[in-house]
Amino acid sequence: MKNVEKIMEKFGIPGRDPGDLPSSSLTFPDGAHYRMEISGVERPSTMEAILQESEKRKMPIHKLICTVLGSTLLDKSELRSMAKMASLTKTEMVITPGPRALWDTGRQCITPSGALSGMRLRGSEGLRQYIEDVMRCIEIGFRGFLVWDEGALWLLNEMRKSGDIPKDVKFKVSIFAGQANPAGVKVLETLGADTVNPVADLSVGAFAAIRKSVSIPIDIHAYILDDFGGFNRFYEAAELARVTSPCYFKLEHGASMGLYKPWTPESTLAEIASERVKYAQIIHEIIQSKNPDLKLSSSGPKDLAIPKA
Repeated sequence: MKNVEKIMEKFGIPGRDPGDLPSSSLTFPDGAHYRMEISGVERPSTMEAILQESEKRKMPIHKLICTVLGSTLLDKSELRSMAKMASLTKTEMVITPGPRALWDTGRQCITPSGALSGMRLRGSEGLRQYIEDVMRCIEIGFRGFLVWDEGALWLLNEMRKSGDIPKDVKFKVSIFAGQANPAGVKVLETLGADTVNPVADLSVGAFAAIRKSVSIPIDIHAYILDDFGGFNRFYEAAELARVTSPCYFKLEHGASMGLYKPWTPESTLAEIASERVKYAQIIHEIIQSKNPDLKLSSSGPKDLAIPKA
């Protein structure tokens, strides 16, 4: 068994989850250990609610995961409005291109057994439609995109290297990619991921093992939808920030992904989004009470994928 550990470590993968939970030596370029991320920014009105709440609470929100249902359901004027707000406030926006696999013509991924195969784009048609929507959003000014398919990530990264898409475009890998160990996350890093959201219910030790294997930021659900488990990790946040820095704490509470269906009232989305800003403030307060040496980024750090609006 010791030989297996040594072989894994030869390739940069910890042979065990670290029992001593060592502090990460990495930070964001501004020296911060953690930042805040809010998901489910489906409409311009949702974004306005987040920015207003952020200003009211003096709580920086650094990254917004937008159009979870798919950006194909917003027209260009709505997308331009959101890009302009993000540009003015120096907020990173990660756009989710459509169509999403959950609402694609293929239904295997939503069956109890079929869900085990993961969520992937289907055929060259699925890839092309996804990339067409990426291109549409790039033209509007967006520079951050959500990816859940490793093949699409590889192709997009090749396009970025060749100049077919701008060099400053960034890719965040979704929790739907289902990665849960350091080797899997390392693969995503080699494929061009700029930040990765592993599955949400990993132990602190498992997250520490991932940090020992990669240098890109790790996105950690501090609060997650009920149909993903509904748990929050507020009181683990200080330890998670210490061992996984640089990391984003992601806020996404609610009943289910159904929250992002287009018929959900805009007022409901805005109210939930405002609550997520409040929870970011609570996490920050808890972290500072437990480990005041850990630093939160100020608003608008230069390395964010801010829209060119």
